[in-house]
Amino acid sequence: MKNVFVLFMLLASCTILGQDKRLAFGVKAGLNYGDNGKIEISDLTGPGNNILSERADDRVGYHLGVFLRGKLTDNIYIKPELQYTVNNSTYDDVSGANLDYNIKKLDLPILVGITVLGPIHVFGGPALQYIVENDLEDVRLGDVKNEFTVGLQFGAGIQLGRLNADIRYERGLSKNRAESINEGIRVDSRPNQIILGLALDL
Repeated sequence: MKNVFVLFMLLASCTILGQDKRLAFGVKAGLNYGDNGKIEISDLTGPGNNILSERADDRVGYHLGVFLRGKLTDNIYIKPELQYTVNNSTYDDVSGANLDYNIKKLDLPILVGITVLGPIHVFGGPALQYIVENDLEDVRLGDVKNEFTVGLQFGAGIQLGRLNADIRYERGLSKNRAESINEGIRVDSRPNQIILGLALDL
């Protein structure tokens, strides 16, 4: 219920600010392709306290949300976005089976962009993230260490009338692990992905 209330308040704020004629307000959606951080599994069968580490395999996720865009000058703009994101990745466990790792989160990128050639623009900035849920297949995971984290996004796009298409890279800036309840497993929720998005000015 708390997550729904926070999302409602942020959406309402964006709608109210979007009534200012100096700003553009719109909706956006797209696909994410990438992975999260490493999984670490305690090897209880070997001597000592060995830790097996494995990187995630890339998988496709998605996002949808809203945005505001305001011009600071003729060529420079600021663009906060609010979006619901689902990230997916896969790990190989010690038995050779696949473990699917899914993260649901609210993202708030705060981007600054500049028009470089006609409709083409480049942008970048911090991305604030609130992790709503993380789930590792067949493993009882606890909550992530930090529900609120910060990442970095940068990319390029093209604005054609009311329609904008962009491609960007996102990387989490610090490890944010979740631990299993009793299996000796730790998994890093930090994103590392390419994001394709379409946005429409309303």
